[in-house]
Amino acid sequence: MCHDPLLPPSVAAALTDYRSLRDAHDVRWGEPPLSYVVQAWTTLYLRDDDDFWGTGLRQMAARLPDVPEAELEDHLDQADLGRLVRDAMKGETPIRLPALRLTPDGCAVAAEPRVVLDERPLRTALLLDSSRDKPVTVVVDGTSYVVEPGGARVVEVTGSVSVDGQPVDLSPLVRRVPAAMLRVRAGFPCRWGVTGRNGQGWYPEGAPPKLDGLRRPYFHGDDLVLDVPAEPITVTVTRGMEYDTASVVVTPEAGGETLVELAPSRLYDAAARGWYGGDLHVHLNWMGEEPAAPALAAAAQHGEDLHVLNLVAGNVASERVYDREALEHWAGRDLPWSDAGHLARLGVEYRSDLLGHFTAFGISRPPARYHTGFAGAVDWPPNAVALEELRSLGGLTGYGHPFHFPFTDDDPPDVVLGRARNCSAREIVADAALGLIDTLDVLNHSSISATAAVYRRLVGAGNRLAVTAGTDAVLSFCRRGTASGPPGWERVYARVDGPLTAGSYAEAVRLGRTFATTGPWLELTVNGHGPGDRLDLAPGARVEIEVTSIGPEVTELEIRTADGVLAQGPPGRLAATLEVTEPTYVVAVATGGPHPRAMRGDGAYAHTSPVHLDVGGRPVAREADVRWCLAWLDRLAGLVRRFGVFDSPAQLDDHLRLYDRARAVYTSRLP
Repeated sequence: MCHDPLLPPSVAAALTDYRSLRDAHDVRWGEPPLSYVVQAWTTLYLRDDDDFWGTGLRQMAARLPDVPEAELEDHLDQADLGRLVRDAMKGETPIRLPALRLTPDGCAVAAEPRVVLDERPLRTALLLDSSRDKPVTVVVDGTSYVVEPGGARVVEVTGSVSVDGQPVDLSPLVRRVPAAMLRVRAGFPCRWGVTGRNGQGWYPEGAPPKLDGLRRPYFHGDDLVLDVPAEPITVTVTRGMEYDTASVVVTPEAGGETLVELAPSRLYDAAARGWYGGDLHVHLNWMGEEPAAPALAAAAQHGEDLHVLNLVAGNVASERVYDREALEHWAGRDLPWSDAGHLARLGVEYRSDLLGHFTAFGISRPPARYHTGFAGAVDWPPNAVALEELRSLGGLTGYGHPFHFPFTDDDPPDVVLGRARNCSAREIVADAALGLIDTLDVLNHSSISATAAVYRRLVGAGNRLAVTAGTDAVLSFCRRGTASGPPGWERVYARVDGPLTAGSYAEAVRLGRTFATTGPWLELTVNGHGPGDRLDLAPGARVEIEVTSIGPEVTELEIRTADGVLAQGPPGRLAATLEVTEPTYVVAVATGGPHPRAMRGDGAYAHTSPVHLDVGGRPVAREADVRWCLAWLDRLAGLVRRFGVFDSPAQLDDHLRLYDRARAVYTSRLP
């Protein structure tokens, strides 16, 4: 019996299990209700700019007035999710969530009509929103729901709704249009978007209805046919960040097939220069609307022309490790759709919601452990133990989505480390000093500016860390902000010697020959040397620095050293001369405002790894940065003592001894 090479029996069985979890428990797949599990359900209806966190915390503060503000997030599992969605939307009735307003005078549908082809059935979510002072019973498709006074809840509707025994006219939900067929073709795999005039997306049969971080519909492939309305629609095509976007408006003929041949043009060709772009943090499955098979990852990687893809196995909030079966099947091997210019591997996201999450790329076999501190388990051992194991398996290791709220280069560690338990990269200051971590995802789905500030502190304190990128895209999600965006919407480019392999790419990253970007090409040279290189200079030596960028989204370039910004200028080219009197480093940064090429609302960003400038054989160890790291370790020890969960004092002592070892390293770097 022949098996699909992309769907071995163990992986097929896991997908069947995931679908049963989704069907039984909704998008959360039955995971324990930690705050980000609760949020996962609301993202079916809320946008990134809807105030989930503020609304939820205010709801908890009103319900639990005796709980300290810093601990309210831990109680979001008690939130009234229907009210939370309604209040966060501030009364809007977008196409994704129409509302049935239940007022003292009656009821009315508030909706932007959804296009439905021919006489096909409608299926939509509906917000039941009551402003009445008494409970009201709403019958939806034969099922009764009680909505409390002033309450709200979200239901699925396929047929009929009645209130107080009276049927509700659902015609405002629908605008029926004759069907047509559209064929899209570029001649190579691409990312397509097909939208109607109301922004509604259209997809080929079997393609998940995905929205990217800017809520634009998309799917991957080439020479694809899909049903569309026989009215004006916009077709767009692109292929990841190295390509521009092309678009056309067409009006397909009802009952016929319309061919659109459209291809994006290149902005730059990184591989032709020896640079390969990767996304080191992507999940196949991690809750979501539709469990994802490996074939979906293959289509996305080739459709985005993403050179390197690290699909990570990881848990959510329980012991279950999603895609563990795929890792066990393919560990140490390139995935079947890899070719000379596209490499895919199975890796790991190791997760601790006390100490931080990190990924491993290129491991030879599965590890013994994947997480600590979940489902009542202790916060032991330290992340360092898992780092040592994963590195012994050949893994390239890096902390992901490191910091989640903005702060400045001058903020102390108390501000950066934040509140009780969260998944910030708290242990990184110790792991970096001890040489246990290779990279930091300065480009991530959370706060880039905050992560960049910590990164420059760590490098200034004498640590060798490469800049990397990990989107934390989740292929099983369709509507969850950047998580449902395509893999590679941020990338780390590494300058590789020779052919692209897992080993050559990991080695280039370890050497720091990288820059990470939301799209712009960013190149840095110091006396002709690039990121990762080390120059040993005499005191007073002068070096020439040049930065170049490509990309329409860039508005400013910066050259930075350990002492801060050395030079700023417009995009294209920036040059400066530096007299080196003390050991330092040089990095380049490119920034820009919101742009269609940047799938983050806060705009475009790129950051290089450093060129290291030693003086008289001494590497950089800026005293202010070293003392900042020492203060971090002190603060971290206090947090772990207060919020860590341990079975014995010896387990806590393992953490404290790790920090003592790191403290000794930093102390040795002081003058």
